[in-house]
Amino acid sequence: YNTMMLTVSNTIHASIAKVWDYWNLPEHIKQWCSASDDWHVPDAENDLREGGEFTTTMAARDGSISFDFNGIYTNIIEHQLIEYRLSDGRKVSITFNEKNDAVEIIESFEAETENSEELQQAGWQAILDNFKAYVEK
Repeated sequence: YNTMMLTVSNTIHASIAKVWDYWNLPEHIKQWCSASDDWHVPDAENDLREGGEFTTTMAARDGSISFDFNGIYTNIIEHQLIEYRLSDGRKVSITFNEKNDAVEIIESFEAETENSEELQQAGWQAILDNFKAYVEK
């Protein structure tokens, strides 16, 4: 099993409270959690607590494919850190660093073996970029 860690990051120009809510509330997750315009999130559930589960359904807009991105939270420090284990066992860690009037998000995740590391990194970065655009608009 590949334990190569990949990292993506972005700086969001908004308050930590807004960034945290938009990252975690299902009505917001549905608006930003896709890598491109031809994908969307028809359903999202989030129980943000240690041992809580989340499921984000990612689907192609043309109906050709969909999958659930899900896992269990292992560590939550409000406005600072979210860690979880995906259903396939990979670990993900997200830090939220307040910087003046912005929040730097650094997301590290264990690579999977089906897709190239470059493709995985590009996909996760595209979702994070989409999050930034959604929060800042």
